[in-house]
Amino acid sequence: MKRIFVDTGAWYALVDRNDPDHTQAAKFLKSNTFPLVTTNYVFGETVTLLRMRLGWPIARDFGQRLRESSVANIVTLKDEDEEKAWETFLKYKDKDFSHTDCTSFALMGRLKIDTAFSFDRHFMAMRFNVVPGL
Repeated sequence: MKRIFVDTGAWYALVDRNDPDHTQAAKFLKSNTFPLVTTNYVFGETVTLLRMRLGWPIARDFGQRLRESSVANIVTLKDEDEEKAWETFLKYKDKDFSHTDCTSFALMGRLKIDTAFSFDRHFMAMRFNVVPGL
């Protein structure tokens, strides 16, 4: 079954109506029919970003809604994902991948997910498909 990985930038764009990608993100989410997957790392990165930019109540509300809903499955990374992420982080020193990006790539590889809901070109650099499109 096809699944789509959701990155921090997509979650953020959905919440922040002033984000330049908000309209495109909302339109994609409304039309998407595939199950969504994210990670505990992306969850943590997203609520932290929301808190820093939009305030604690918005971060709390987003976090609670995501944790309690069936919008996306939040997958906890395994040790093997973290090891693969670290290998990727070290291997691509010429790229500006964040460690969280690398954990996302590792999980996507393990779960055979080839598409990311993201506005981050790093996924394309690792040869993943990106929706709604950059």
